Amino acid sequence: ATRYRRFLKLCEEWPVEETKRQRDLGVFLRQRVAQAFREGENTQIADPETCDQMYESLVRIHTNYYKNKYPRLKDTSFTGVTVQDCKMILATDILKQMEDMKKGTWKKLRERFYAKKSEEDLK
Repeated sequence: ATRYRRFLKLCEEWPVEETKRQRDLGVFLRQRVAQAFREGENTQIADPETCDQMYESLVRIHTNYYKNKYPRLKDTSFTGVTVQDCKMILATDILKQMEDMKKGTWKKLRERFYAKKSEEDLK
C-alpha cells in the first residue's frame, strides 16, 4: 500500500511536457504505474526489492540527482546547442515538420492527391 502511494505521489509531481505528445516520460510513467498497480493499494508485488529500486531510480531522475551531483560548467553540449534549443527541436510538431521535409516531391503530391480524393469520396 505504501509503495502504491509513493508511486502515485511521484506521478503527481512528475511534469507532463505537452510538446512531446505520445513520447513524454511523465505520461509513460503514469501508464506503467496504472498497469503495475491494477488493484490499487491491494496489489501484490511479486518482487518488492526490484519495485523499490525502480522507485528510487525514478526519484533520482525526477530530482536531478546526477545533474546536481556532477554539475556542468556550461549548459550546452559539444555542438553548442542549448537545453532550450534541444527542447524546441525535439517537440513533436517540429519533428513532424522535419519528417515532411525529408519526403520527396512525388510522395508529397501523391499524399495530397489521395487525401483530396478520399475527401471527395466521402461527399
